[in-house]
Amino acid sequence: MATKALIQPQIRVSHLSPPLPNSIEMMIRNNNIINSPRNFNKISRFERTIFASSQQQQSNVEISHSTSSQIKIQLYDALQGINRGIFGVSSDKKIEIEELVKQLESQNPTFEPTLSLDKVAGNWKLIYSTISILGSRRTKLGLRDFITLGDLYQNIDISEGKAVNVIKFNARGLSLLSGELRIEASFKIASKSRVDIFYNNSGITPDQLMNVFQKNYNLLLGIFNPQGWLEITYVDENLRIGRDDKGNIFVLKRVN
Repeated sequence: MATKALIQPQIRVSHLSPPLPNSIEMMIRNNNIINSPRNFNKISRFERTIFASSQQQQSNVEISHSTSSQIKIQLYDALQGINRGIFGVSSDKKIEIEELVKQLESQNPTFEPTLSLDKVAGNWKLIYSTISILGSRRTKLGLRDFITLGDLYQNIDISEGKAVNVIKFNARGLSLLSGELRIEASFKIASKSRVDIFYNNSGITPDQLMNVFQKNYNLLLGIFNPQGWLEITYVDENLRIGRDDKGNIFVLKRVN
């Protein structure tokens, strides 16, 4: 008596387990599912979940980028007319600025800035600081009437491990004499976000301006001396935020 061979039906791999996300993405792209609601209804619940998750991730990135840009615009607006905060700001304004700073820090695109020092290198201009020159210190330095505080710059040379702070001044009583205080410091990486800073030297040019500050030079240097440590809490292509060991906040904008 003849017997019939039992032939087991072949089981397709797709019946055993759902396709991998990459396969799903390729299937969606090849069949134009994104642009066809009719085809989209045919894919499995698992496939729809993967697709929705991918779309949500893209959306979150776009929202984060947009939010960061908007916060920076609000920060720039808040900094208008306060002369970098050096001569004091109202409590409400200070709270507003520091809240915007915290929001930016929470979205820092450079998680380990000292491992990406190319983003830190170059020329920066101070646009806000919680360092303040008030009361008798401002009077002693002549910064109420006689001396005008100009722009403050910082140049960071990562190849040399050095930073140079330049503070500009104008002396109205000396035919609008212009000059600057230069403070050179070296830095050493202490962690993935912190550098230790060491004072090297400083000087004021020209000599006429140095003569003006000579009596209170130590006071002036004490205000702007960067020695200590600095935590880099935010850095992108054109904005940098730092916090030092004295509790100060610094916001700098990149310049050419």
